[in-house]
Amino acid sequence: MKRVQIIDRSGDEGFMREALALAEQGAALGEVPVGAVLVLDGQVVGRGFNCPISRHDPSAHAEMVAIRDAALRLQNYRLPGSTLYVTLEPCSMCAGLIVHSRIQRVVYGTTEPKAGVAVSRGQFFDQAFLNHRVLVEGGLLAEQCSEMLSQFFRQRRQNGRDA
Repeated sequence: MKRVQIIDRSGDEGFMREALALAEQGAALGEVPVGAVLVLDGQVVGRGFNCPISRHDPSAHAEMVAIRDAALRLQNYRLPGSTLYVTLEPCSMCAGLIVHSRIQRVVYGTTEPKAGVAVSRGQFFDQAFLNHRVLVEGGLLAEQCSEMLSQFFRQRRQNGRDA
């Protein structure tokens, strides 16, 4: 028998806009502009943006930072019933963390053709060996998320030419 899950999607756009604002904070620091918020019971419990350069930490992706923030706030390494909003399709490292954290749902903005594992480079979350199922939805505010990344890399290339 298939389990039916009722999910409140009314706040999705607002939460993704908050993730976009976090991505802008990262861009202001010279980081690739990716932002993430983790929501539980309609409340943001974790926030993060990409910061591997400034933190000297290759694992400091937006999702990782937001999940760590939420786990510390909630004093729990498991985050059942939560939704992660992220501006870019998760990579394999973040996808593994999402599963281990028992996040219920991931909503991402734009795809990541080079390293995304929700749809671009495979369907990680659909693998039979996983002991937790994550609902994944993509494309929310995709144009805004994609344009922010394009603008960042355009500027970076321009700065390289100007140097």
